Amino acid sequence: MNKYLRQIFTAVVVLFVILGISSSIIMTVRSNNLAHDARNVRSLYASYGSNRGSILAADGTVIAKSDPTNDSFKYQRIYSDGSMYAPITGYFSVAQLADRGIEASRDALLTGESDALFWQRFVTTFTGEANQGASIETSIDPGIQSVAYNMLKDSDGAAVAIEPSTGRILAMVSTPSYDPNSLAMHSTGQASQAYSQLANEAANPMLNRTINELYPPGSTFKTVVAATALETGDYHLDTQIPAGASYTLPGTATQLTNAVWQANGTDGKISFEDAMAYSSNTAFAQLGVALGDQKISDMAKKLGFDAPIMVDGTNATGLPMRAVASQFPTNASADRLALASIGQGDTLVTPLQDALIAATIANKGKVMQPTLVDRVRLSDLSVLPDTKPQTINKAFSEDTASALTQAMQAVVTKENPNLAIPGVNVAAKTGTAQIGENNSAIDGWVMGFAPAENPKIAVAVVVHNVDLMGSFAAGPVMKAMIEEALKQ
Repeated sequence: MNKYLRQIFTAVVVLFVILGISSSIIMTVRSNNLAHDARNVRSLYASYGSNRGSILAADGTVIAKSDPTNDSFKYQRIYSDGSMYAPITGYFSVAQLADRGIEASRDALLTGESDALFWQRFVTTFTGEANQGASIETSIDPGIQSVAYNMLKDSDGAAVAIEPSTGRILAMVSTPSYDPNSLAMHSTGQASQAYSQLANEAANPMLNRTINELYPPGSTFKTVVAATALETGDYHLDTQIPAGASYTLPGTATQLTNAVWQANGTDGKISFEDAMAYSSNTAFAQLGVALGDQKISDMAKKLGFDAPIMVDGTNATGLPMRAVASQFPTNASADRLALASIGQGDTLVTPLQDALIAATIANKGKVMQPTLVDRVRLSDLSVLPDTKPQTINKAFSEDTASALTQAMQAVVTKENPNLAIPGVNVAAKTGTAQIGENNSAIDGWVMGFAPAENPKIAVAVVVHNVDLMGSFAAGPVMKAMIEEALKQ
């Protein structure tokens, strides 16, 4: 072989090596990203041509399914009570690849293309049967979901319910909502128009407020400050702490006051339990400054702050569903720390995070990984391993959880009897966050759990931009959700 032939041969070999490497990268490393690229129309049409798996509620209610059709798409995606379950299901559309909800987080399983379903695909190759996607069985309780949705559907708000001992999400409601059926139609023009209208609505109905919206939590955040104080060992429920009718924010002329006179205490002092029960701003602002932002921030991080919270899925199954990170400030000036300690200023949370705090108190200080899916069922009715409860942190001691539970029961018995349920001990914390220009509106909050002695459900509810205190704006929703849960 002469010199020039060797050079040509070497160049050809190098080009084949480059081609092999690039093809391998495309088929492996970038395959998932390419499959979910909005420009990948071929992937979208292929998905519509397969029998996509169903999505079910915990009791077997089918909330999303694919029915055969006679058109070129072969299957029609159908959503039952679409608006009620939209935050959970997301959508499947010819206009836009699924980018939210279980339709996105479990896409590879729903289509049957997941590596976990390799054997199923292998068998269908020889039997000649069409590959069928797996069904996704969620932890959602239709009764609790329905109660919360129907009470919030005319509001801007969100509600989350969690089973404290396992982290299973029992309800996930976001309003205003949208009907995924409007995006599932087979006319690409109509589906695109529907998507464009929804995406441009001022009310933002496609936003899942439970995990993708941050709100000032108001006084519900006092549970975190209270946990921080109790964990130091220097505070107990009968400890007298500074309060008063007003408190001047350090370094400012701004006066902080309380909503009710009982929160002022006596002679400038109030018991720790009464500070919680009557939601004393002056007490918790001073307590936060005394504790310091580092201690409170450390507690907040143990509860899930400052990092996105995984809700469902993995990179292998689709686009994971995550809650945006809740926030508590560090290196804050004393005046900003005082405000942050009562859930105002720079403190922001998702409704899921607030529900997780309530669930952690109910679960004796253990932070459970929130989950939305119980199991994945294959077309032959076999199941992939069930989701198992996972403890992700121990935020505080059982003694601290017990003291917080007692104080939260006092919130109901002493100050908010409208939250009481006959024959049931309810633990709760209300919140009224000032928002808007000149604090002209309110985000009404409530979080809690029941029965206090053996919690079955933990709940957080927020109603945005109202003129009612949290106890009356969000309280009835939480109460109805708990009552529905305890009926079963």
